[in-house]
Amino acid sequence: MAWVRRNYRVPAKRGGRVLYTGCGRAEYGTIKSASNGRLNVQLDGVKHTMPFHPTWELSYIPDYPTPQEVPDGGR
Repeated sequence: MAWVRRNYRVPAKRGGRVLYTGCGRAEYGTIKSASNGRLNVQLDGVKHTMPFHPTWELSYIPDYPTPQEVPDGGR
């Protein structure tokens, strides 16, 4: 995974959420692993992972802290 982050300059991490916009539709998924320069992503509603190129039609969804993670509930 570090190789993918370094070489493609993407914020990929295990458990990270992505939005795939290829094939004329948008689908959300979760990064499960990386191998051979590809990310293995499990799209929502699909039981298996599929390899995706880290920069092709993938948007990385940033992690936002939940109110429990922010001191004083974010106030």
